[in-house]
Amino acid sequence: MNINTKKIIDFMGQRKLAAIFSILLIVGSIVSLSTKGLVLGLDFTGGTQIEVGYSHPADLANIRSQLSESSFDNPVVVHFGSERDVLIRLQGKPEVGLSDNVLKALGNAELSNGDQGIDLRRVDYVGPQVGEELREDGGLGMLAALAIVMLYVAIRFQYKFSLGAVAALVHDVIITLGFFSITGLEFDLTVLAAVLAVVGYSLNDTIVVSDRIRENFRLLRVSDSKEVINESLTQTLGRTLITSFTTLLVLLSLFLFGGELIHNFAIALIVGVFIGTYSSIYVAANILLGLGMTREDLLPPEKEGEEFDGLP
Repeated sequence: MNINTKKIIDFMGQRKLAAIFSILLIVGSIVSLSTKGLVLGLDFTGGTQIEVGYSHPADLANIRSQLSESSFDNPVVVHFGSERDVLIRLQGKPEVGLSDNVLKALGNAELSNGDQGIDLRRVDYVGPQVGEELREDGGLGMLAALAIVMLYVAIRFQYKFSLGAVAALVHDVIITLGFFSITGLEFDLTVLAAVLAVVGYSLNDTIVVSDRIRENFRLLRVSDSKEVINESLTQTLGRTLITSFTTLLVLLSLFLFGGELIHNFAIALIVGVFIGTYSSIYVAANILLGLGMTREDLLPPEKEGEEFDGLP
């Protein structure tokens, strides 16, 4: 069976440029993570969350300004549910009467404008010990996920596929974290959940590509691994693009209309979908080619003495 090369996209012809591009992204991400680090949210650093309700749509910029003028450092103010509900996040240890001081700072401004004040809905405190446990558990959870992925792919396919899949996942996670470090966006539990979702999304795409590569190595009677991988990537390209496009439509809707609480969650997934789509083509498959994957690697091992079966 011959491959019609006219219909095949030469993905692997650009594998060296893709490798350089990936290395630059990873190095830039690691440098930023090492120097700047991540802007951790209250889930990891500890602090106080105060939910308040207004009798009218709240002006978030004005609220931030009021809190800053009242000596509250770096307040995070977002809508919570509706435009009248506001969630205020303050880092650091809680002080006695903190919620009262916040209400006083906001209430004075409201009263000066002739409004009826503000309702306190709830006050939550996340201690630094809890934040440290969340940070450790999140890191261990990600490492466990990568180890399970490697074991699963090695059992289902072959160990070279597992190395390619894990390399693609590590590539995606590092670049997504680096994006948050470079941009200075807040990293909280919702973003951590998004990063783990990126692992699942990227793995699914990589499994589809790997399955087609394995199938074509067995079906196509060609000796050139590069041709087989290009054929497989071309066959799965339509499915990959449609899946990524429809996923991005949902994520863009969440980003635009989901409210500020899930903005960073949506951004992490949008970055992850782009990087995951790229890595399933130019990282996982590139690793396979670099490891010298051949058709013989996928053939079942020949049992000892099998060639003599059936002889008298």
